[in-house]
Amino acid sequence: MKMIKLMVVAALVCVAAGCRTGDALSLWTDGAASKRAIEEYVAAVTDESSPDFIPQERRIAVFDLDGTLFCETDPTYFDWQLFEKRVLDDPSSNAAERLKDAARKSREKGVYPPLGNERERMTAEAYKGVSVEELKAMIRQFMKEPEPGYPGMKRGEMFYLPMVQLVEYLVEKGFAVYVVSGSERFIVRALVCDRLPVPPWRVIGSDYTIVSKAQNGEDGLFYVFVQNDVPILDGTQIVKNLQMNKVSALIREIGVKPVLSFGNSHTDASMANYVIGGNDYRAAAFMLVCDDMKRENGNPKKAAEMKEECKKFGWTPISMRDDWKTIYAVSPLR
Repeated sequence: MKMIKLMVVAALVCVAAGCRTGDALSLWTDGAASKRAIEEYVAAVTDESSPDFIPQERRIAVFDLDGTLFCETDPTYFDWQLFEKRVLDDPSSNAAERLKDAARKSREKGVYPPLGNERERMTAEAYKGVSVEELKAMIRQFMKEPEPGYPGMKRGEMFYLPMVQLVEYLVEKGFAVYVVSGSERFIVRALVCDRLPVPPWRVIGSDYTIVSKAQNGEDGLFYVFVQNDVPILDGTQIVKNLQMNKVSALIREIGVKPVLSFGNSHTDASMANYVIGGNDYRAAAFMLVCDDMKRENGNPKKAAEMKEECKKFGWTPISMRDDWKTIYAVSPLR
């Protein structure tokens, strides 16, 4: 087991350091259509003599997180597993019974509330009164826990290694990479910023309200934050960053249209279509297809649907089964 852990650490360090074998996308299958499309696109838009050249300040790529860069389905989203731990295992949470009931059903029976307003209200409420720094510490501690089913891996290490390599490749080619997720922004920052060349200001996620611990309900328009105030979460969600909300976030937070989009599900469709529709520059959208049943938790029905969506909207599919030589640093227990 010690040897496995050393191998995992070595693999992750190698990827994080940008280890290369002469091929910037060496973890991608040679000849894969998606790999060729990415390399041809990057070559065209970074060549000053090309009609498709894009100046560096406009080379912006946006990536979804769950299911695109990071494990989404083992057994479910990282943020919901953190929610379970918060309301069931943290004695300081004082969670309402409906939150505990939802967490017990998912943990014990695999029954998850659907994405929607009630689920998001519960996840926001679970951290009411928690300071921003306390939440960060909570997330980072959870990231250190072993990932069930993957020997030697920790929860915070469940990145798709070919996609990590892709992000590094794009950054080397002068692209600014943003992570645009439906998960809560602080959670995404904790997961991403130490693993990928993505600074915290290029992380966009769902947002919860933040107030001062001493604010006592006073309108933030009038309350004056003083030097020793403690920012805390107020237990209310501002926005769930999916579908059209991702487009709104890109417009507000970036201010110019990205030229590359990477996602994996229908909730990323709006972002992909926004990027490739009516762009001033050559643009492209890619979608991961969850078709690997051995190395990942593939879903044939969803994979087939995504392939059809790609044909319909002009996105390029990335087959997790066929286009990647590896997925994680270790093989899952099956």
